[in-house]
Amino acid sequence: MSFINEITQLTDNVWIRMLMNILDILLVWFVIYKILTLIRGTKAVQLLKGIFVIIIIRIITVYAGLNTLGWMMEQVINFGFLAIIIIFQPELRRALEQIGRGKLFARSNLQEEEERTRLVEAMSKSISYMAKRRIGALISIERETGLNDYIETGISMHSEISSELLINIFIPNTPLHDGAVIVQKNKVAAAACYLPLSESPFISKELGTRHRAAIGISEVTDAITVIVSEETGAVSLTINGDLHRDLSIEEFEARLRKAWFGPEQEATSTSKWSWRGNKK
Repeated sequence: MSFINEITQLTDNVWIRMLMNILDILLVWFVIYKILTLIRGTKAVQLLKGIFVIIIIRIITVYAGLNTLGWMMEQVINFGFLAIIIIFQPELRRALEQIGRGKLFARSNLQEEEERTRLVEAMSKSISYMAKRRIGALISIERETGLNDYIETGISMHSEISSELLINIFIPNTPLHDGAVIVQKNKVAAAACYLPLSESPFISKELGTRHRAAIGISEVTDAITVIVSEETGAVSLTINGDLHRDLSIEEFEARLRKAWFGPEQEATSTSKWSWRGNKK
């Protein structure tokens, strides 16, 4: 019986060690992931790439027998950590302060929220500017359904979203103003794109090509499309085949937040009319 008990105890210890090793690996990966999200978008990313290059070169020198180059890489590694502490002292201090305040692991969510706010504000500012000056605009935002087929019809940009860029694109008589801007992965993917026109007989005759294109793309994809009328300066939004017309900037921003980033981003305001005439 004692032998069986020893075997059972040994087996239990093996399973405990395996579980602890798995937990250890998961925790290490979690810490690495949080560190990467912490330095994402900062100059520390380029430093990290440089460190990887130096380590790879050092490994190659060991296997290739390049003694002189290997000695140089070893000196760089030995003194490099001291240089990192000196160069990135402000970033390290800020990270330690966040650890002390318990905000290190909440930083990624905070950055995501700040980016969402920035995008909506840039879109709202540009739409407000163009609406007041009756500058026609057509902006389609990709969600789950890909818009690559339509991006290929325009001029590739892959630019950061800013109100200045969007306004400049749609200024009349500029090379990119005619057509749609497509936003993909929070960037301006392309401008002067062609969108499919809706053939629905229920669309009001007073609506022009921009509105028909916006409804057309929303009928075949789940994209959000923003329209600024060149004739009236009215702001409209298409979502899931519905055109919401004559939105105020507050109503436009609320609908854009809800559709682009989900219900948690919804504001309290709503629009009054859809293109089919149903009161909201």
